[in-house]
Amino acid sequence: MTIKTSTGKIGLVGCGMVGMSFAYSLIQSGLATELVLIDIDHARAEGEALDLNHGMSFVRPVKVYAADYAALSDADIVVVCAGANQNPGETRLDLLKKNLAVFNGLIPQINAVNNDAVILIATNPVDILTYATARHIVGDPRRVLGSGTLLDTARFRYNLGAHYGVDTRSVHAYIVGEHGDSEVPLWSSANIGSVSLRQFIGPNGQGYDEEKLNQLFLRTRDAAYEIIKRKKATYYAIGLSLLTIVEAIMRDHHSVLTVSSLLTNQLGVSDVALSLPTIVGRGGMIKVLDAPMTSAEIDGFRHSANVLKTNWQNINSSQSA
Repeated sequence: MTIKTSTGKIGLVGCGMVGMSFAYSLIQSGLATELVLIDIDHARAEGEALDLNHGMSFVRPVKVYAADYAALSDADIVVVCAGANQNPGETRLDLLKKNLAVFNGLIPQINAVNNDAVILIATNPVDILTYATARHIVGDPRRVLGSGTLLDTARFRYNLGAHYGVDTRSVHAYIVGEHGDSEVPLWSSANIGSVSLRQFIGPNGQGYDEEKLNQLFLRTRDAAYEIIKRKKATYYAIGLSLLTIVEAIMRDHHSVLTVSSLLTNQLGVSDVALSLPTIVGRGGMIKVLDAPMTSAEIDGFRHSANVLKTNWQNINSSQSA
């Protein structure tokens, strides 16, 4: 994979709440020298650029402006947040038909001007849209990533930390598979400060309780539904997770993140995009790791893959009928 010289430019397609939460975080980070905003509502993109620019006295300089796809020709990364939002009672997979149509319109426009940028997808259902993009992208499919279960993993760690009374950053645990209802918690490798959950006792005296931990996972899995029910959308935490992925790419950190990418026989799973712990660096996906799992966890992961494959087949069948 050939990696071009960095320009420091990042493109954002989709200026809704998720996209602008990411953009707001980005201009405070110092990662980019230039941020291009693209939206089907160009006036909205112009307004967002103007609003961000009015804060430039308080951050390190970054050029922010609204433009069209031609401005992405020399971007290092294109972050895609365009598409319909998840409504109360609606699953991420329910969004598939609407947002696949959106992607069928915008991905060719990115392809037409830039065959080198890493494309980072946040739009739901993120795994299927990552797969669709990777299949049709010009160049190396390793440069197509989805935000995947990075946010689910962060929610999982937060809930575990709160349960055990420890700093979230000291919790090491992963959610893999679909960013959605079939996601899988890796209980077998979860630990706090290298102590497995089965042996860990927190400062509050909280020890291992399988029933409570299963409830904690359900709270993790269903977090988006609860937030959407209360405030109509989720955007702050996903904006920060996108910034984490962008930083790993821009600074070539080789960070291990649970992002979604096109799998090639990991745990016997191919031809689908799912999340596993993945080394992320300048070119996008560097390597998908062979995460240790129990047989039950592997079965759950393969079930997650089958759920996504079935939905992909169904949408293609309905479109060709």
